[in-house]
Amino acid sequence: MMHAKGDFEVKLTLQPAAPGIETANLGRQTIDKRFHGDLDGTSLGEMLAVMTETKGSAGYVALERVTGTLHGKHGSFVFQHSGTMHRGAPQLSVTVVPDSGTGELVGLSGSLMIHIDSAGNHSYTFDYTLP
Repeated sequence: MMHAKGDFEVKLTLQPAAPGIETANLGRQTIDKRFHGDLDGTSLGEMLAVMTETKGSAGYVALERVTGTLHGKHGSFVFQHSGTMHRGAPQLSVTVVPDSGTGELVGLSGSLMIHIDSAGNHSYTFDYTLP
């Protein structure tokens, strides 16, 4: 198992609901990230989210394609996010979509943890394997 860490900036941009699904009251956003550290690159993606009437309860799913270098190996891959917040208690899973790696990242698998400090700064730890 390899370990990567660093920080990132993220820009989320609200998007209109897909035609015909407006009444589902789901939030839709694009993701634009810049990773620094052991993973050096950018990502683009989309997220769907919902807030409930209970304060602190919500959920989201997202897909993002990352392009750059991971410990010097160049290529791209896709992260799949699934997150919930149950009355303020978060649960998040961010994993590499199987067989999504390209270039020197073919065969990549692993999971990412996102950390947000009290000032709102984002960082990551990424545990992964490559064949």
